[in-house]
Amino acid sequence: MIPTTDYPFEIRCPVHGFVALNEWERDIINLKPFQRLRRIRQLGWTEHVYPGATHTRFEHSLGVMHVATLLFESVWKNSADLLRDAFKYEASGRLRSRQLVRLAALLHDVGHGPFSHAAEDLLPESASGNRYSHEDYSAAIVREHFKDVIENHPTNSSNYDFRADKIAALLEGSQEATRDIFWRDLIAGQMDADRMDYLLRDSYHAGVQYGRFDLARLASTVCAVPGEGDQELRLGVQEGGLHSAEALARRFMFLQVYFHKTRLAYDIHLRGCLESLLPNGQFPKPVGKELDRYLKWDDWKVLGLLSAGDGGEHGRRLAERDHYREIHHTPEVANERDIEKMERVREKLGDIVAAEKSTKNSWYKAGGSDIPVLLLDGNRQAAMLSERSPVVSKFATTNQVKLFAEPRRAGEARKIIKRMLEDS
Repeated sequence: MIPTTDYPFEIRCPVHGFVALNEWERDIINLKPFQRLRRIRQLGWTEHVYPGATHTRFEHSLGVMHVATLLFESVWKNSADLLRDAFKYEASGRLRSRQLVRLAALLHDVGHGPFSHAAEDLLPESASGNRYSHEDYSAAIVREHFKDVIENHPTNSSNYDFRADKIAALLEGSQEATRDIFWRDLIAGQMDADRMDYLLRDSYHAGVQYGRFDLARLASTVCAVPGEGDQELRLGVQEGGLHSAEALARRFMFLQVYFHKTRLAYDIHLRGCLESLLPNGQFPKPVGKELDRYLKWDDWKVLGLLSAGDGGEHGRRLAERDHYREIHHTPEVANERDIEKMERVREKLGDIVAAEKSTKNSWYKAGGSDIPVLLLDGNRQAAMLSERSPVVSKFATTNQVKLFAEPRRAGEARKIIKRMLEDS
């Protein structure tokens, strides 16, 4: 339970009921870079497949802060002794960490571009040659545009003395987060508040059940478990929450919603449209004045340009709902024979193929990011979810490939494929 005396303001949420916040968080939400998230759709162009999916990164960010707080409180309830031994926490340390987690959760998505993930292929490369991520933009925006409201707010100066760099480092997962890095798993991990909120929220707005899971049960069983080597503690789940944690593998939500063939077609058009609209075909970098230019890009700007007839051929297809049609795909888990067949189909179709989309996903990552499960044997021993769950252990990596054609050529393509497969 979140104490209402600490968070006297409330915003109604269709998923969680009410999201509570304090004056400091309200002042952060009121800043323009955060209000911009009202103009960033959570699921891009998905509303053209699931009409209710018009929700935004704004409401998702509030939801993530709410869920992160529930998880934080459960970790403290279930693992207070471990936390005190590892980090020497006193009561003030607990309150400080809770506020840090809430701020990081609230600000974790401020770096998203227009239509969220559809824009990420057009983020530029850094000096190291790696492509920037939206998390890099979030950290940069926190440092540049939220520095004053974080560092100079009376709530901070009277109670916490947080630096904007501390919150940005937690978002990045960098060493500057120091011991607070433990809490990052609540925001960016395989059992994080981000995933928990978007599965429930996306399911709600899309009108499907695939992302539903027992949040109350899972949140109540989240705990700290002893780490290995230099890692003092890890975020895990008590054995009683194992089945709720299985749902976070997200397989059915991806296959039925995120990887829906028409939704993928619109992702292709969004990318092509944005590439046509952006200078040099990519977004500004998250540095200096370029970051300010980046913040001017949101869904409204893109939609205005589309309405004016800009965006090239892909922009026209978006405006007229004249999207590519899927003409062939491999099975969800393609073997060598399936891949060879796809290559023959692709070669036979030639220039009829207008686009190709790969939907590779491992669903659940074992190894270092595996979720520890604290066994109910009294010895505080932990096993890995991938070992204890017969469901998760059987998840095979999806490596499906889909081919698309222009609507006018889709029928021709399907006839060619049918004859080819009948003759083989």
